[in-house]
Amino acid sequence: MHGRVLIVAGSDSGGGAGIQADIKTVTALGGFAMTAITALTAQNTLGVQGVMRVPPEFLRLQIDCVMDDLGADAFKTGMMDTAEIIETTADCLGRWPGMKLVVDPVMVAKGGQKLLQADGIATLRRCLLPIATVLTPNLPEAEALCGIPIESLDDMHRAARLLLGLGVPAVLLKGGHLPGDTVIDLLATRDGSESFAAPRIPTRHTHGTGCTLASAVAAGLAQGMGLRDAVIRARHYVRSAIETAPGYGAGAGPLNHAVTFCPNP
Repeated sequence: MHGRVLIVAGSDSGGGAGIQADIKTVTALGGFAMTAITALTAQNTLGVQGVMRVPPEFLRLQIDCVMDDLGADAFKTGMMDTAEIIETTADCLGRWPGMKLVVDPVMVAKGGQKLLQADGIATLRRCLLPIATVLTPNLPEAEALCGIPIESLDDMHRAARLLLGLGVPAVLLKGGHLPGDTVIDLLATRDGSESFAAPRIPTRHTHGTGCTLASAVAAGLAQGMGLRDAVIRARHYVRSAIETAPGYGAGAGPLNHAVTFCPNP
């Protein structure tokens, strides 16, 4: 077991996304997952039925007590549904400048429920992006952050440039929302960009793919991998987990986070 990842995110009672997916992913890739929970959700494959927020002062206590004893090699953030939670997280994580931080800007659940309040988007831009190592938005999240529609690969490149302009040094822009038989993800840094393409897998079992990908990248960074290598391994892991999904639930089902996978490519 190598690479400590502290994950700040919400809990998914259905086990497919959120903290549950994060822990499974980091563990499957040979790392050690620790958590600071921002909210409890009552949800299943059909959608989110309710949210119970964690008080910011208790979120701070979770982060501080983990870091004071166990430490971390990388951070990952997921669902943070209010500006106050984002500010608290940024204040806590900012105490360790230079720490690798993967920001997954979770805004909407797979079933359509909003998981980030309107004032939280501006706070995310202002407080969290400047201390991030990499931002991992899907296309609707990127549209909300950069303010332009994204309907093509050219739009993805333009959006990535705008997101880099917000202060984050790297963006992994996930292209799964674009139509077509091929899914293209874009990794952009201030030195250039690289596209990763793969055939679309025809399945409804994709709940938690964003959480899983971001946590897999964080695990790689915690283990000393470069960003590009961490992204490549993370994409392979997510694809394998989708291909072997167990088929649970009547809606968007979970992945197979326990898929047999070599942690070190």
